Amino acid sequence: MLRAVTVVALLLLAGCAQTGPQPGAQSGNNGRSISDSVSTFDPKQIGKSDVDRVADLHRREIFASVRVLAEKLYRRNPREWKKGGHASVEAALDRLLDPRTGWRLAETAGRRGTDAILLALRDDFDGDRVAAFIAGMGAMLNVAFEEKTEFFMLDDLDPQKLYNSARNLEIAAWKLANARDAGGSLLLLSNEMALAPQPANLSFEREFGKMIGNLDLLSSLIADKGHRTIARVAQSVATAVFLPVVALR
Repeated sequence: MLRAVTVVALLLLAGCAQTGPQPGAQSGNNGRSISDSVSTFDPKQIGKSDVDRVADLHRREIFASVRVLAEKLYRRNPREWKKGGHASVEAALDRLLDPRTGWRLAETAGRRGTDAILLALRDDFDGDRVAAFIAGMGAMLNVAFEEKTEFFMLDDLDPQKLYNSARNLEIAAWKLANARDAGGSLLLLSNEMALAPQPANLSFEREFGKMIGNLDLLSSLIADKGHRTIARVAQSVATAVFLPVVALR
């Protein structure tokens, strides 16, 4: 209740500010006032700290990378989007990344987060591996960000969840690059090793690296802000198990 009252008060204060041209404003080129050239202020910003704005930015960047990885995996593995009967990669992406699904897909049989990632890379799984892998990754990251799309002063992120998510992405990237069927073929194609005269294509690895870097930086920032300690782990990605990233409810 206190949180709701505080947010409403902040928005009411912001609403009192005039955003249009002010009397006596100086005119610039083409008869436009200087105030016209200033971007309209978003009232929501008054309820955000600098750390909240940084968290907003990192979240946007991370989920932009999720979309990039989804498209790249579908284009490298066209059989996967065809399993769902989609007419195109774009149609498969629209369904997979639809925010209304909440990263819940029929293919994962109720599994979410890292459980869905593991399902996608099982030899006996016959569903859309890309959809299960990306939905699992998206659900885990969504929980790490407390299932919010933007942050305000009264919101609280857990640096341990962000840190654990970064380590889980390292494990997921390794499993993606190495998971094979009984015949030794990769379950999903991702990075391409160099074959003369073709150079290596490590774009998947770079995209994972961007997400991991964003999560590590944000987790350290949140921990420093709240004077909290992150329990850091050292393990080999080849033998590591996924770390817990648990929803609050």
